[in-house]
Amino acid sequence: MNLKAGLWQQQTLKLAMTQELSQAIALLQYSAHELTAFLEDKALENPLLQIEQGNIKPMNPLIDRNRRKHQKAEKDWIEQIADKPFSIEDYLLSQLKITNLSTEQLRVIRYLIQHLDENGYFLEDLVEISHKLKVTEELVEECLAIIQTLEPAGIGARNLQECLLMQFYYLNPDNELAQKIISEYFIPFAGKKWKLIAKELKVSLKEIQDIFDQIQSLNPKPGAILGKEATTYIIPDAIIEQSAEGLTIRMSDETLPRISLNEQYYQKFKNQDQQVNRFLQDKLQDYQWIQKSIEQRKETLTKVIAKIVEKQVAFFQKGTNYLLPMTMKEIATELEIHESTVSRAVREKYVQTPNGTFALKSFFTSTIQTVSDEENTSSSQVKKKISNLIEKENKQKPLSDQDIVERLKTEEGMVVSRRTIAKYRDQLGIPSSAKRKRFE
Repeated sequence: MNLKAGLWQQQTLKLAMTQELSQAIALLQYSAHELTAFLEDKALENPLLQIEQGNIKPMNPLIDRNRRKHQKAEKDWIEQIADKPFSIEDYLLSQLKITNLSTEQLRVIRYLIQHLDENGYFLEDLVEISHKLKVTEELVEECLAIIQTLEPAGIGARNLQECLLMQFYYLNPDNELAQKIISEYFIPFAGKKWKLIAKELKVSLKEIQDIFDQIQSLNPKPGAILGKEATTYIIPDAIIEQSAEGLTIRMSDETLPRISLNEQYYQKFKNQDQQVNRFLQDKLQDYQWIQKSIEQRKETLTKVIAKIVEKQVAFFQKGTNYLLPMTMKEIATELEIHESTVSRAVREKYVQTPNGTFALKSFFTSTIQTVSDEENTSSSQVKKKISNLIEKENKQKPLSDQDIVERLKTEEGMVVSRRTIAKYRDQLGIPSSAKRKRFE
């Protein structure tokens, strides 16, 4: 082995992560909304880049920087009303007879309401609050009890058990059996250990079943209905339509802003001093890279969507039950690109189809083996079969996971393990057979 020190030349191929390449990768994974925001920000820092979108006039960042602030403040007054955050505090306080409350009570109640979590629960320590507000613990408890009398029923509860008990008492104050079960047997009741409860309380399983059904109609998160989430809109990146010639793909570019070079600005300042020329050249190169990245984004996205349509013809023509197993690696191999490129291309992208609007990621599912070995099926199809079997089962004798394994194999030809059935059932939000059993 030669261990002598020396100098020599060696040629290697290496991919350098330049700022431009990093930008191209970022643009590929941007959604339509994120891309629009990115271009608007770029237009503010690059005077050579101007945005044109429909009937919107080209932006001049030097002039429009402040104009955007005024336009934002001058929104339509109806939109301002609709977007105004809903105050839980105002809603709860409006139910109080403030004239019957002391100043001290009102102060404590306001503090407690402000410390309800997003689900309407009060999880703070009453003793600490009494010390902080310099009032007695009895006053804090009294004020919390006042809050718990307000609507929606269950607001101000300190745990799920108290929340359900408050709601049940509000809706059915005469059902002493239900109140006793929730108060004293909540854990075994939730775990469906009903035989023990029935034996101790000397009631039938049918009576416990009826109480369980009533509790299912209650809201475990009463504060959530008072919250207000901002409305979000899905902008499809492509529209897939069925025509006489077959499936057609139309990229939805009209929602994206178009960029162009501010030639007037460039010609006006290009023959000035060296520093200005260097600045213009940098901004010109930046504009050209953005334009190229947008074109590459569109090209890659079009290829990926076209390949998805090619492999999922049955889905688009017959419906969602015909989704075939498909992986990102499979698409990447056929398009001769990297799997991560496919992942970035489908991120936060949607397509409008004859069957509805779907996220591109939803077309990628794992493969499930079939007994014939001629044609495999997808995990989404297996989940639908599981849902159908459980929906039609005898509720007095619900199917176990092993029963579902056997049914899928004999009736559908799907080879699935019991562990996979349990995983898919959990993902579908379906409880185990023991918790699905009914006593009626």
